[in-house]
Amino acid sequence: MIHDPQELARLFNEDEAVWRCYQEKRKARRRRFKLRSRRGEKLLDQLDWLAAERETRPVRAIGKWIDP
Repeated sequence: MIHDPQELARLFNEDEAVWRCYQEKRKARRRRFKLRSRRGEKLLDQLDWLAAERETRPVRAIGKWIDP
C-alpha cells in the first residue's frame, strides 16, 4: 500500500492523463466509424485504452547498461 502523498499524486496524474488520451481516441474513432455491434465497440474501446496507456504512461526501467 502506498502512503507517500507525492507518489499518490503522481499515480493520480498518470491515470488522469491516460483517461484523457483514451477519451480523445474514443471520440475520434466514433466520429470516423459507426459500429452497430456491442462486441465490436467493446473490442475497439479496449484497443483505444491500450493505445492510450502505451502513449501516455511513462515506462520506468531500472537496470545496468551492458556494452555488447
